[in-house]
Amino acid sequence: MSNQQTAAQALAGTSDTLQQTLNDPPRTAPTPTAPNYAPPPTRWQRAMQKLAWSMRKFPTSQSMAMFKKYLTFAGGSAFICTSYIDPGNYSTDVQAGAQFRFHLLFVIFFSNCLAIFLQSLAIRLGTVSGRDLAQISKEQFPRWLNLILYVLAEAAIIATDIAEVVGTAVALNILMHIPLIVGVIITILDVLIVLMAYRSEQSIRIIRYFEYGVAALVVGVAICFAIQLKQMPPTPAADVFRGYLPSHHLLESGAMYASCGILGATVMPHSLYLGSSIVKPRVIDKDVRLGNVPENYTSEDFDNYKPSVEAINYSLKYSTVELAVSLCTFAFFVNSAILIVSGATLYNNDSTNTADLFSIYDSLKELISKGAATLFMVALLLSGQSAGIVCTVAGQIVSEGYLNWNIKKTWIRRLITRTIAVVPCLIVTAAVGRKGLSQVLNASQTALSILLPFLVFPLVYFTCKPSVMCVEVNPKKPAQVPQNCIPLQDLGITKSDAGPSSLPNSSTLEPTFSKESKKSKESKRFTVTETEEPEPLRVNYTNGWFVMIFGYMVWLFIAVLNVYLIVQLAMGNT
Repeated sequence: MSNQQTAAQALAGTSDTLQQTLNDPPRTAPTPTAPNYAPPPTRWQRAMQKLAWSMRKFPTSQSMAMFKKYLTFAGGSAFICTSYIDPGNYSTDVQAGAQFRFHLLFVIFFSNCLAIFLQSLAIRLGTVSGRDLAQISKEQFPRWLNLILYVLAEAAIIATDIAEVVGTAVALNILMHIPLIVGVIITILDVLIVLMAYRSEQSIRIIRYFEYGVAALVVGVAICFAIQLKQMPPTPAADVFRGYLPSHHLLESGAMYASCGILGATVMPHSLYLGSSIVKPRVIDKDVRLGNVPENYTSEDFDNYKPSVEAINYSLKYSTVELAVSLCTFAFFVNSAILIVSGATLYNNDSTNTADLFSIYDSLKELISKGAATLFMVALLLSGQSAGIVCTVAGQIVSEGYLNWNIKKTWIRRLITRTIAVVPCLIVTAAVGRKGLSQVLNASQTALSILLPFLVFPLVYFTCKPSVMCVEVNPKKPAQVPQNCIPLQDLGITKSDAGPSSLPNSSTLEPTFSKESKKSKESKRFTVTETEEPEPLRVNYTNGWFVMIFGYMVWLFIAVLNVYLIVQLAMGNT
């Protein structure tokens, strides 16, 4: 290729490039864009981010395992929770709501806090000692004091049973139009079949079925009142929440009497015995799985059972948490709902001064609907049935603990206690009828409040006593033999001869040596020593100083409040 052709091609390429440059649009520098800043997260978004981060650090398998452990304890608190939503609570809450509207909601909140504290002490006592409050009282107190405590506890159970009788009879009268006297008689036989199946020494699986049945009744009551709150007349939420704060209305005439009734209906004395007893099957079930207790243990093994430290640590935490959750949700919610519904329908009404279970049914029927009123009575009937079951179980615990009165056939115990409760109700019903039943119901709750300090003191006292709340970590170990000792068999000494009388603490023995050892110039002598057994290690589960002082302050507060109540009753200011 010639130089002219090469130059022509280069010139042609240059012209083509120039032409393409002229045809293309001018290129402009990219304009800077504003930075893409995200708005700052809100407080709710930050909370969700922290929750998500904590869930990432907390494995799902671990959370599910903890939830399953929690469910194994869900059911025992249903027994205790039933004691806080019995017909006695209906009566006192209805009366308080009708007279003072929402101002006594603070008393319900305060009573619920006291109940959680005292029930946690009862659970602690039963879990650590392996015995209930009645059994420990019998071991620690003299006989005369135990008889007094038994009479007071039995009186509290009968007063509680009166509330169940009246509540069930009223519900049957309204729902099925059964006469009050007949309804009172029917309550003698209402739960015999169920109670015949309950034994505290049975397997944990059977006991859980029984507890879940009671829990279903408790859930049914809560559902009924959730519907009631939705259907009640419009009420400012601020007025309701303001009732949970203390106010001067608590010092009004009649407010103290109503407050003591709420306290007695909420902190039930028999529930303390119940709470210290129902934890035992779960603790022994843990020791069975650990191999500390035979799987097919007998009733004697159950009575003489001493929990291990592992079982105590496992059960104590979950039992306390499950109890607090149940009382803060079901018991607190139901009692608050009863008072709120009563305050919204009966306050400043014609039936304010005569408010009872009949009047709130009439008011709900008139202001809301017949269905709402019927739902209230269904909840009352469920409460009466579940509380009646639990009350009989508590009575069995008290009689067995204080008197060793072990009635194998539970229906006999049920027949005795329920008959004692039915007799005054029959007399009052026949004499004054409907009004008399309401007065008996309110008086029974006041009686429970008066009996409460006598039965709370032993609970606080025992949980502060080291001899009751200390547990051995390991059993006594056998004495260790030093290395320079000769076995007794080689010395020709039997086990029967190796006692302290035949073998002193420091005795020098000359055994028979072999020929080689006899020829030895050194004198070989061996000393057999008896080592002392080590002291067993103990774990102290007594209350700390703060809990101990607070417990006695709670007891003193209840005692002073009841002295004031007795004075007011004597003066006729109710």
